[in-house]
Amino acid sequence: MTQEIQEKLENVVDLVDKVLTDPDIELSYCIPDVAMTTENPNVSGDPYIHVKYMANGTTLHEQNVPIKHNYLKKTPEDIANLITFYVEQFTEQIDTVEYGAQ
Repeated sequence: MTQEIQEKLENVVDLVDKVLTDPDIELSYCIPDVAMTTENPNVSGDPYIHVKYMANGTTLHEQNVPIKHNYLKKTPEDIANLITFYVEQFTEQIDTVEYGAQ
């Protein structure tokens, strides 16, 4: 990983942490050389952010949001917005199933 990409991903981690502050959402990072906070990370593929969402305070749902190679051409803000969008979509889908259509 180049120094430029490493710095870009560090910025992405900071931006995502600032935006996603929902107490029901827990983020873990598997981004080698940048942030490694997940347990038993799968480092063989793309770096990713592991999302845990506690719906209704009782049901845990988990998903990995990969940071694809072609994302790295974007600005840190664009990558963070894309990740935030995926996480919000994930939580909305869970809420729809848990609570029914609104």
